[in-house]
Amino acid sequence: MDAVHSGQRVAVLVDAQNLYHSAQSVYSRKIDYESLLGGAVAGRRLTRAIAYVIRADSPDEERFFHALGSIGFETKIKDIKTFGDGSKKADWDVGMSLDAVSLAPHLDTIVLCTGDGDFARLCTHLRHAGVRVEAMAFGESAAEELKESVDGFTDLSDDPDRYLL
Repeated sequence: MDAVHSGQRVAVLVDAQNLYHSAQSVYSRKIDYESLLGGAVAGRRLTRAIAYVIRADSPDEERFFHALGSIGFETKIKDIKTFGDGSKKADWDVGMSLDAVSLAPHLDTIVLCTGDGDFARLCTHLRHAGVRVEAMAFGESAAEELKESVDGFTDLSDDPDRYLL
């Protein structure tokens, strides 16, 4: 795969739930999305930046969604589902994967900001399609199969003060 260079067309896809829970469990802090985007783009040509978020009717979430937009993220919002037994579920795995596959022909690099091992197969597929795939996540909570399936892995825990508020 090509190395990183300034002419690369890059898309940044952020699994906001995964990063939020990792940042909370490891550091009890929140993600600095502006720094995350800058680190992901790394001087290359940004084509798309999409943050996949869950609406859970918590205070300040609309302000958070607006802030993501002002940084440069397109936000895709999914409502949390509550089942009859009281359990809740919401994730963007399929949506992120479909977007990545759809965007791939127009990109040189896709940066997945997640530690979710469910994306390992997607990474393998994208790499076979000729796209450089990078992941950014907290090493302590990132799945080994994800780390092994990408061309480059940025451990956010290597510089937490850069990527956390």
